[in-house]
Parts: sequence; C-alpha cells; structure tokens
Amino acid sequence: MAQNTQPRKVAVVTGAGSGIGRAVAHALIAADWNVVLAGRRAEALEETARLYGQADGTTGADGATGADAGAGINGITIMPVPTDVTRPAEVDALFAAVHDRFGQLDLLFNNAGTFGPPAPLDELSYDDWRAVVDVNLTGSFLCAQAAFRTMKAQDPQGGRIINNGSISAHVPRPHSIAYTATKHAMTGLTKSLSLDGRPYRIACGQIDIGNAATEMTGRMQTGILQANGQTAVEPVMDAADVARTVVHMAGLPLAANVQFATVMATNMPYIGRG
Repeated sequence: MAQNTQPRKVAVVTGAGSGIGRAVAHALIAADWNVVLAGRRAEALEETARLYGQADGTTGADGATGADAGAGINGITIMPVPTDVTRPAEVDALFAAVHDRFGQLDLLFNNAGTFGPPAPLDELSYDDWRAVVDVNLTGSFLCAQAAFRTMKAQDPQGGRIINNGSISAHVPRPHSIAYTATKHAMTGLTKSLSLDGRPYRIACGQIDIGNAATEMTGRMQTGILQANGQTAVEPVMDAADVARTVVHMAGLPLAANVQFATVMATNMPYIGRG
C-alpha cells in the first residue's frame, strides 16, 4: 500500500479547554490532524491533551516552551498555547508559534465564547456587555484576521476558517442581548471572510450549534427561561455530534465549502422560538 506523503494538516482550535472546543480538538486528532489548543487556562488545555491519552508540556503565547511541549502520539502533534483571544499581542503570538512549529495553517475553528450573565436588558451592566463583545466578536475577529494573514501568505496559499455561531445567530433567548448581538455579528463576519478570502483560496463557514451538553448549557438540563415566561428543561445532544460535523466541514477540499450548518438537539425549542 502506498504511503501518504502529504504533510499532516494543522488546525488551531480556540476555546479548546472545555466543551465544544475540547470535543472538536479530540475529533480532529482522531482524524489525523495536528492540533494547536488555544484558550486562557493552561491547566484546562493540558487536560484536553491528557484526555486524549497523552501528557504535554505547554507552549505559551509569549513563546515560552515546556520541555515536552507539543509532544504527541502516533506522530500527531498536540500543542497547547495559552492565549487570551481579546488581546491582539497574544493572538499574534499564537499564530507566530503555529508558523514557527509547522510552517502552515489549514484550519482555524473560531470557537472561544462566553454567554455572560443572563439579565434583563435594562439591568445589564456596561462591563458585562463589553466582556461578551470582547470575547465573542472582537476575539473572533482577531483570530480570523491572524489566520487570514497566515493563510494568504503561505505557500500553497489558502486554508479554512470555521466560525462557531449559535442558534442565537438566528433567534434570541430571553435576557441574552449581548450574546445574541455578538452571534448575529458572527454571521456577518463569516460572510465577509468568505468574500474577502475568495482570491486567496481561503474558505469560511459557520456552524450554528443548539444545546450541546457542555458546561455552558448546564442550566438547560435543570430548567431555563422560555420566551413565554415559563421555565422548562430543554433537550441536549452530545458535543461529539457537533465535532463530527466540524471535522466533515474541515475535511472538504478548498474548492467546496459548507457555508452554514445547523446542528442541534432534535427536540429543542428552536423552530418556533422567540
């Protein structure tokens, strides 16, 4: 049997320390990708790596490298890079570390996000609004911009960006104006990236996720406020179901693109919500 001589593809996953990010990182590793794990908490990134069956050191966004940083299994590299996506210098350092280690970037899964405290619109503080916007929108832009620059400059040119939207990119929940506004904005970011990336073989798509079982959705399993003012338990799905969809989107040739995909718990209140 002929051996595959193509270099292993390289992905950056933000928000990789838990939830959807961790599930997607594990699915990409299983699909034979080198994966760079980005997130604010070094310990959580290391746990993501360990849970796949190996222990790593840590490569920080400041360039500091542990003795075993980036070690992997079966020839796959799993490289944690602690990064605050709201800080431009740390985002630049993240993608510089990717370039220095691999010399290429094939995928950014732009996943880091926060819901923020649920609050009536008139009671939401400026600081809480700003914190959600900084992570969900500005952080996503900074990572997409850095990935775009890398993909445009590399040879061969091109790559793929997959943004984590949300069901909230379509319809809101009560008391979620900051999260909903940023997720609607994510759709505009996706469309602009798709258009601006065309000349450079940079594809961009968005996955809108509804009720995956993660830390962020814990309230849904105990009861969450509905549009009619009642509180109800909502169905959830396994985060691995989302991860399989991301891997499919990531694995397409650059001549093809899933522009938008919605993956949700089948019986969640989405159709007819709002």
